[in-house]
Amino acid sequence: MKLIKSKPFEITITGSYYSLLLPMEIIQPFLDKGIKRVKAKASFEGKEMEFHGALQKRNGNYYMMFGKRYQKELGIFPNDYFQLQFFEDDSKYGVDMPEEFDAVLLSDYDAYQIFETLTPGKQRGLIYAISRYKNSQTRIDKSILICENLKRGIRNPMELLKSF
Repeated sequence: MKLIKSKPFEITITGSYYSLLLPMEIIQPFLDKGIKRVKAKASFEGKEMEFHGALQKRNGNYYMMFGKRYQKELGIFPNDYFQLQFFEDDSKYGVDMPEEFDAVLLSDYDAYQIFETLTPGKQRGLIYAISRYKNSQTRIDKSILICENLKRGIRNPMELLKSF
């Protein structure tokens, strides 16, 4: 099965919510296939980054969030135009799983079973929480903490990274 991708296109940030107004001709093939989450590649003045995002419908238009962190990483400001390209996301969780979190989940079957029962949004939230740590050992430690808290019955994302 061939994964779909868009042609690169030019875009700018719209509104005060750091969102991108997406052209229908670009996203229609994804929507036709029932795809609501995509992998994106953004580039600006020689810098490039990849991220995952949702195609969100609001007031008859489709948008994608493009937060301050991404803007800073690319060095763009609200009136700048930059290149964007979408790819069909074939990742299991709609975001790249840090290898440390994956390894900890695979080594703790009970925690893995619980993690798999969480909603896709909660799974992605936990993956993002682990991903933001730069140090590999910290990602391992936080992954273990999440697994222990899941087994304790804690489901509130705000409490899963706390020691009890």
